[in-house]
Amino acid sequence: MDSVADRISRTIAGQIGATPAQVTATVGLLDGGATVPFVARYRKEVTGGLDDTQLRTLADRLTYLRDLESRRATILQSIRDQDKLTDALARDIAKAETKAALEDIYLPYKPKRRTKAMIARENGLEPLLRAIMADRSADPQALAQGYVSDAVPGVKEALTGARDILGEELSENAALLGRMRDFMRQEAMIAARVTPGKEEQGAKFSDYFDHREPWSKIPSHRALAILRASKEEIVTIDIAPDPDTGVPRAVGMIAAELGLSGDGAPGDRWLREAAEWTWRVKLSLTMYMDLMTELRRRAHDEAIEVFARNLKDLLLAAPAGARPTLGLDPGLRTGVKAAVVDATGRLVETATLYPFAPRKDLRGAEEVIARLIRTHGVELIAIGNGTASRETERFVADLLGRLPDGAARPTKVVVSEAGASVYSASELAAREFPDVDVSLRGAVSIARRLQDPLAELVKIEPQSIGVGQYQHDVDQRRLSKSLEAVVEDAVNAVGVDLNTASAPLLAHVAGLGPSLAQSIVSHRDAQGAFASRKALLKVGGLGPKAFEQCAGFLRIRDGAEPLDSSAVHPEAYAVARRVVEACGRDIRSIMGDDSALRGLRAEDFVDETFGLPTVRDIFAELEKPGRDPRPSFRTASFAEGVESITDLKPGMSLEGTVTNVAAFGAFVDIGVHQDGLVHISQLADRFVKDPHEVVKAGDVVKVRVTEVDVPRNRIGLSMRKDGGAGGDRPQPAKERKAPAKGAPQKSGRGGKPPAKDGGKGSFGDALSEAMKRKR
Repeated sequence: MDSVADRISRTIAGQIGATPAQVTATVGLLDGGATVPFVARYRKEVTGGLDDTQLRTLADRLTYLRDLESRRATILQSIRDQDKLTDALARDIAKAETKAALEDIYLPYKPKRRTKAMIARENGLEPLLRAIMADRSADPQALAQGYVSDAVPGVKEALTGARDILGEELSENAALLGRMRDFMRQEAMIAARVTPGKEEQGAKFSDYFDHREPWSKIPSHRALAILRASKEEIVTIDIAPDPDTGVPRAVGMIAAELGLSGDGAPGDRWLREAAEWTWRVKLSLTMYMDLMTELRRRAHDEAIEVFARNLKDLLLAAPAGARPTLGLDPGLRTGVKAAVVDATGRLVETATLYPFAPRKDLRGAEEVIARLIRTHGVELIAIGNGTASRETERFVADLLGRLPDGAARPTKVVVSEAGASVYSASELAAREFPDVDVSLRGAVSIARRLQDPLAELVKIEPQSIGVGQYQHDVDQRRLSKSLEAVVEDAVNAVGVDLNTASAPLLAHVAGLGPSLAQSIVSHRDAQGAFASRKALLKVGGLGPKAFEQCAGFLRIRDGAEPLDSSAVHPEAYAVARRVVEACGRDIRSIMGDDSALRGLRAEDFVDETFGLPTVRDIFAELEKPGRDPRPSFRTASFAEGVESITDLKPGMSLEGTVTNVAAFGAFVDIGVHQDGLVHISQLADRFVKDPHEVVKAGDVVKVRVTEVDVPRNRIGLSMRKDGGAGGDRPQPAKERKAPAKGAPQKSGRGGKPPAKDGGKGSFGDALSEAMKRKR
């Protein structure tokens, strides 16, 4: 291994809690075209059991560190070409562990536009600076007399030129920059002040009209809110140390770099003034820009992480299963859109109902619903949670209550319709349902996402699902990459039925992608269902490498090869056969029988190709073939008679579904068209650092109403057993108001993407805005 690769492996190993050998082996697999899900599941012996989280971090850091090494080589060559590379400088460059540190070192050698310092050097003023620094007792004014010339008309200009040279040298001093950056991280305050005249326009940012807190402690949701307010020119931002205590310390650091003494010598006085000028004019701005960049990156990282975790929870929500389902997309004036899908998700009938004003065709709507239930054997009714959701739910409940004795009574479930309208208007939906009106496609999506949330939600751009904080403000490339990884991991963790999966779902299977996924579906449509995993090799363009990556994640139910329905990879079928033979029973009778393998030891089936981790996975698959890691299906039961915020009273105990999790708490749908907030301090009877420790999107939870603010449409909830009062997490005044700017964005009715964050139908900039809006 070369030194660069070895350095990268050692660095990553320390960051993910692995050994350099593990990292090196994994990098070899990834460089060879292996996917993270495949490596995590089927190459445990090679990686030493690194999980998908470690592997994702490894892949991200590998890209960063390779970019760093490439930049290091470029900088070395640039300085070498200038004939300025010394052994000491080369060592400093080699030691730099971050891109920022590397760029600090390169600053003095980086080609740049002509500066005042360059002009001063051209005018022969650098010796003046050296003379002042060498003899502090000499009067700089007197020394400057000797440097007056046609280009330097006076003493003042000479000393100004010397100061320009010194300021540039200090602002390009890598060691000083590093120390000052550390100092700023500890001491800097971030302050926001309203732009005069913007008070009314920026009312939703009122918490930040005069805001100040330590830079190091500001949480991501507040940082993002302030950054948004600044972008909209509502507030101005400053990042600086305390003017009375911090600034003198900063200047003192510069003075220390110059070796200033305290005896008040003329040279020292001039140099101190130069140090103050350097801070005021150069370094304070440099530090502001550096800390602003770091703050933005830190806030984006946390926001992207929140979005990714919420998306994962949503994708891995419990499926209701393969049952005939009626999907209802609620509406008032435009009607309730209805769509029935069979157990496989195939659309069988659609209708539009008008049970509410202005038409009020209640009887007609009831007749249609009853007929659809009877004709298609509907077992589930999925009701979108948008406008008119509770009215539609009550209408359905009344109808089901009047069905004759002995008639099938489907289970009604309110589901999130976020993103349904995005799917409805998509090219994919148009191809899937070319003869179905756009308005009805949303009802199909609502029905299918109850049957299998993962299979349906992968058809929608993750950003349109709306479970993130300030998702349109963060780095879109990084956000997209992170969310794509979440979708890929979720799909492969669950597995995909090869003979029923849509092309969008297959596209997320390891080793495939949109093109191969479409080829698989086209082959299936032309040739019929796949009889075995091996038959995949007949698909045009799908070669051995793609087969190796995808085969283990694809399932074939009731095929000729029983193992095709499990997560056992075809490459390990021989090991599985040896295990079966040792049982002395037919493989079909063993699969799913927890007791069949009790007398066997996994260690006895290890060979030179497959180690203990793989054998143990095979044992687990034989005991529970194709097991679904998602939880059992369960839905919240909304309280009867509680349909709007005006029906709520403090002290009420209700059941609800967690719709979103933010850094400051969780939003819960309790069936009143307006999510309530369980602040992080109210999530449990203990200190909670991260809300995800307690809840995740899709959880059904018991809550107690603590506050109802009807004018502002705010609902406060608690999950504490002690009544939600007091607690062990006191909130300072600023903390209580902070969520107002960190509200997670949420798609509105049907998940229509807002024109801009904070627009109608989404959780916008502030919690106050978020809590005003109804679904």
